[in-house]
Amino acid sequence: MKRIYLYVALFLEMTFAGNAQERCWTMEECMRYAVDNSPAVKRQVYTADTYRAEYISSVASFFPSLETRTTAQYNYGRAIDPETNTYVNTTTFNNYYEGYTSIPVFNGGQLINQWRLAKSNRQMGMNDVQKEKDDLALNVLVAYVDVAYYQGTVRFAAEKQEESNRILYKTKREEELGVKGRADVAQIEAQAAGDEYNLTRQQNLLNTALLKLKELMNFPYDRVLAIDTTALVTDYFFGDESSGDIFSSARENNPAVLQAGFQLQASRLNLLIQKGKLFPSISFSAGINTSYFKNLKSETSPVAFRDQFRNNRGEYINFNIRFPLFDGLTRITDVRRARNNVRIAQEQQTEVVRQLQTAIEQSILDRRGYARESIQMEKKLKSDELAYQVTLRKFEEGIMSPIDLQTSANTLIESKANLLQRKLMYLLKCKEVDYYKGKPLIIDNSPTVNH
Repeated sequence: MKRIYLYVALFLEMTFAGNAQERCWTMEECMRYAVDNSPAVKRQVYTADTYRAEYISSVASFFPSLETRTTAQYNYGRAIDPETNTYVNTTTFNNYYEGYTSIPVFNGGQLINQWRLAKSNRQMGMNDVQKEKDDLALNVLVAYVDVAYYQGTVRFAAEKQEESNRILYKTKREEELGVKGRADVAQIEAQAAGDEYNLTRQQNLLNTALLKLKELMNFPYDRVLAIDTTALVTDYFFGDESSGDIFSSARENNPAVLQAGFQLQASRLNLLIQKGKLFPSISFSAGINTSYFKNLKSETSPVAFRDQFRNNRGEYINFNIRFPLFDGLTRITDVRRARNNVRIAQEQQTEVVRQLQTAIEQSILDRRGYARESIQMEKKLKSDELAYQVTLRKFEEGIMSPIDLQTSANTLIESKANLLQRKLMYLLKCKEVDYYKGKPLIIDNSPTVNH
């Protein structure tokens, strides 16, 4: 394993007017702010809370249910006199009280499977919250790298425009002295105009990238967002890491794979629940009731409420057996649907696992590739800087034409931009590989962000 430590300070500073007092945001701070203020993450948190409530409800379903009820009824016309048990044509008042409890004895295993499903969903809900956070953090990371890149290209374009303006001023003075011709001045003017256009274009691209980053962070659009990349250090790594070991660890811990596993488990439990509906169900219930009766047209006083409440009391117990015979093939259809959902979930899990393996392989290859490209681009940049200085000196001596100078300058700025892009992409791929290893995307070692 060979490590080449190349410490590169990428001084990329925002140059917006009037924001000198604005704080600079690090990569971790941007990701943390996005996670803390994301509506999508909050929605997932509420969904997870619903899963927890459903789990508590599934546990409570094992306990007996207890209910009480009371009714009051005025009856006009024919009614049964409870004292004589005969029909009478009068006005009566009936008051009924009941308390009862019931508990399922057997329902094809639906209760236990519903509890297992609720337990699995509760775990899936917590995992989905983490997956939403990780997905958002990765998107913010990509947007942050884009802003850092365009921030660098703006600086390169501004430096080149400044250099072109200096050369244009010098060439005009030399034209006045008769050293340079009008064609040289026109060519340099065209180059300066092109540099001004390129600077404007890079600023527009930077503004677009900043807008995207603010959108992902749910950051106020009317506030200035300046990112801090002065502390970035590139540590090129060329060791041979086993993608198989990383994949084995990621398969057990990656939220996307865990989500597919939870969905497969949920579909299997739902299949068992649907199969349980094909079996007979047995339930037990018991209760106690009493009543009060008064004939409103009777000339005699009714039995006292206390006596009727005690004397009319009755108790009962019930065993209920329910056999499903025919319901238009609804249960059979539900079983087939649930079985197909299991097969679909299995295929989805296989696809997610395969995509994870491919992503890990690609990230390792990209990290190694960008490291090598960065080293080669550093060498090329040194050569291009030397070539530009030689071409500039020869142009000033009248040996080289303005076209040669423009070509050399364009090559130099292109090399600077390419080197910056390779370094940033290398850092991005390092973050991705570390994430697949199980390391958190947001490292809690930076100051607290005041929202």
